[in-house]
Amino acid sequence: MTPESNGPGPTDRLRALHVPGTPLVLPNAWDAATARAVVAAGFPAVATASAAIAPALGYDDHEQTPPDEMFAAVARIAAAVDVPVTADVERGYRLPAAEIAARLSAAGAVGCNLEDTDARTGGLAPLSEQVELLAGVRAAAPDLVINARVDVFLHGSGPREELVAEVVRRGRAYVEAGADCVYPLVVDGLDLDVARALVDGIGAPVNLAYLPGGPSLAELAGAGVARISFGPGLFRLLHGHLDAALRTIAAGGDPYAR
Repeated sequence: MTPESNGPGPTDRLRALHVPGTPLVLPNAWDAATARAVVAAGFPAVATASAAIAPALGYDDHEQTPPDEMFAAVARIAAAVDVPVTADVERGYRLPAAEIAARLSAAGAVGCNLEDTDARTGGLAPLSEQVELLAGVRAAAPDLVINARVDVFLHGSGPREELVAEVVRRGRAYVEAGADCVYPLVVDGLDLDVARALVDGIGAPVNLAYLPGGPSLAELAGAGVARISFGPGLFRLLHGHLDAALRTIAAGGDPYAR
């Protein structure tokens, strides 16, 4: 993907799509074909999902994919579409901040997700270390749209109010370090009160995941969310359909029958 010669470039276009109350909706892709399908459906940007790309490449999630392979997958996606691409690169695969920025640029991505789960420990990275990482990436890539994922809900325990307060504390620190958007990953029990508390407390564009049985797209928009991600959800949904079709074939049936 190359910047346009006239008008705003892809980085500016991606950043401008993060509007609280009118969120950027991202049905995450994992290869060139799914990225093209996202664009064909009318979405103005493409986001990748590491938890979908990893198994598609034959690896487990949580930074088990070699960085060369992950960035190559991102590059294939970016080359396949003419909209801004933002890449989920987990916590950067233990690469220096400047190298993360350089590899994203070389791949054609104009945005990225960086999470604060440390794959080496399986827990949260110390706040100071994550702030340093984000600040380093920002310094190396002044225009990159950085989506800072906060994984307190994945690793923390205790009253929901305390977890929300810690997410807000980290989210504000990440914004100060240069993040454009904060992504509190809530994978269970997201409700609109929590969504509003995160939006109000962080005071910057907030990204939330769309979850089965959770608030609707319209409800999340009404809570002031600026970005909504499907993560690996569509990958898992389609593989569920594939599994059912394969079982039908194995039983001698017709997978195309309705």
